[in-house]
Amino acid sequence: MQRTQQRHNDRRRGAAMVEMAVVLPIFIAVVFGIVEFGQAFMVLQLVNNAAREGGRIAIVNGSSNTEATQAVLDTLAESAKIDPTDVTVTITVTPESGNPDPGNEVANANKRDLCTVAVSVPFSAVALVSGEFLMSVPLKGQSSMRHE
Repeated sequence: MQRTQQRHNDRRRGAAMVEMAVVLPIFIAVVFGIVEFGQAFMVLQLVNNAAREGGRIAIVNGSSNTEATQAVLDTLAESAKIDPTDVTVTITVTPESGNPDPGNEVANANKRDLCTVAVSVPFSAVALVSGEFLMSVPLKGQSSMRHE
């Protein structure tokens, strides 16, 4: 009886190694995918937060587009360590009906004009793992607030 059990174990000796060789690359790819998507969602929240900070600066009387843009860049550099050259900031001022057109300058905005700050960062600038899946995806955030 002992002899047949010994023979059975000899036949299964390399099976665990083969199973690990098949499953381990898939498992590692899934783990890296989870980490990469987690990084994307975290940076997306930071980009939205930076757009909100820029919007808060943009709606205050006496502020300028440069100040709002700098607030966005500072927030992203501080919170996500993103190089300012990788960040695109677009400020749009939509006049309230009856107000003159400010020409997308928050310094010329009047009360109740809608100031929109849009921020875009390419995922390739913040990726942890090199790969092709999300590299071409821009991470975008936007904030719209009424001028005071």
